[in-house]
Amino acid sequence: MSSASTEAPHAPIVSLVPARMDRLPWTRFHWSVIVGLGISWILDGLEIQIVSAAGYQQTLHMTSTEVGLTGTVYLVGEVVGALVFGRMSDSLGRRKLFILTLAIYLAGSGIAGFSFSLWFLLIFRFIAGMGIGGEYSAINSAIDELIPSKYRGRVDIAVNGTYWGGAAIGAAANLALLNHDLIPQDWGWRIGFFIGPVLGLFIIYLRRHIPESPRWLMTHGYEQQAEKTVDEIEARIRAEGRTLPEVPMEKAMSVEPTKSIPFRQLAHVFIVKYPKRTVLGLVMMITQSFLYNAIFFTYALVLENFYGVSVSHTGYYFFPFAIGNLVGPLVLGPLFDTIGRRKMIFATYGIAGVVLAVSAYLFSIDAMTATVQTIFWCVSFFFASAGASSAYLTVSEIFPLELRGQAISYFFAIAQIAGAVAPVLYGHMVGDGSSRGPLTFGYYLGAGIMIIGGIVALLIGVNAEGQSLEDVADPLTKAKTPPDGGGAGPTTPPPSR
Repeated sequence: MSSASTEAPHAPIVSLVPARMDRLPWTRFHWSVIVGLGISWILDGLEIQIVSAAGYQQTLHMTSTEVGLTGTVYLVGEVVGALVFGRMSDSLGRRKLFILTLAIYLAGSGIAGFSFSLWFLLIFRFIAGMGIGGEYSAINSAIDELIPSKYRGRVDIAVNGTYWGGAAIGAAANLALLNHDLIPQDWGWRIGFFIGPVLGLFIIYLRRHIPESPRWLMTHGYEQQAEKTVDEIEARIRAEGRTLPEVPMEKAMSVEPTKSIPFRQLAHVFIVKYPKRTVLGLVMMITQSFLYNAIFFTYALVLENFYGVSVSHTGYYFFPFAIGNLVGPLVLGPLFDTIGRRKMIFATYGIAGVVLAVSAYLFSIDAMTATVQTIFWCVSFFFASAGASSAYLTVSEIFPLELRGQAISYFFAIAQIAGAVAPVLYGHMVGDGSSRGPLTFGYYLGAGIMIIGGIVALLIGVNAEGQSLEDVADPLTKAKTPPDGGGAGPTTPPPSR
């Protein structure tokens, strides 16, 4: 397939590309998109879990503060990567960026495995974080634009939830890698850093066969290539013996392609045109980030200080927590396409908050064991995980296509910064485990924040289920004249495909 840069932009044009993509049945092509692109979140979960075990601490002679710094540097890298590559994804294309960002992650994580000092480790942890941060923008954009509207919600939610599959893999790997009877101390953690890159090399091969988003091509002046890409996808589907219905011309869209959107127009979209959607995105992203960081980063501390679980055994309590987070989006995801976005976001955020509040009361009266506490966490985050994944889906689909990558990056960055407060705050609440009062308040706070997030989504959320992305938010390049207004060029598609 030729590069988009070889085709000169033209305008205005009339296109059936969005309608053709949305009427496709579920096929092997869509599975290839999920496998090829969805691995990013598995890699992120794997990275966090491998690094959090801090097997490198003794080898590199690091203090506890320096170990914490490696996590902070990685998160800062994610924020920087999201901001930098999010804009590039909108201007250069989804495909170029999801290849580039994965390559950056592979280099950063792989080279970190050869670290010989703290400064070397920090540099390449930052680079790996940049790659993963860029993935969030490019991948969410590509998935939403390639998956038919009927399946978009469940797919996006399930893919985002696979982060916990990576975390579970990392936890399992650490049991062997950090067992010095099996693997020498200086090699176990290094091997851990190589797991992600090895998986990534396989994924780069798969991604080579995933096309550029036809929607991105259409709005950036590459209509002929957009049509060719959809033709190729449809040919693969027909080769499987599937019949595709014709697409009537009245579903065509007239667009005036552009190469980039200036920042002043971005500000206008977020602040003037869609202020309620901006508030919705901020509330959903910040609330889920705060709760997850609060619980996840103090998970082991609570088990150790309040339930007497040894450090070496906390990993066993993590597995059911990770599985609950993984299964929730898989089970509940389809309901976001049937029952609807607003109702399901309200339900998942609300139930997660209520269950956490009940556990807070039981915790305050010392009525739980470590096992019971873990069960409550599993139930709460079974729902919270689906809700958190829907936050990424929401900010991806409620803003115009031309700034989708940037929208994801901005909300992701703000959520990460706000969520970064939670581990420090809740770590202080845990203290030495002598008092349950502060952490009880913290749990009630987290529960209340999630419930508020659900209420906000119910009140001002967008009913995007089953709708084309172009119906949820008009592209900024949408022409002022209707499709039959005579503005189409020679690339106007025939009435049926």
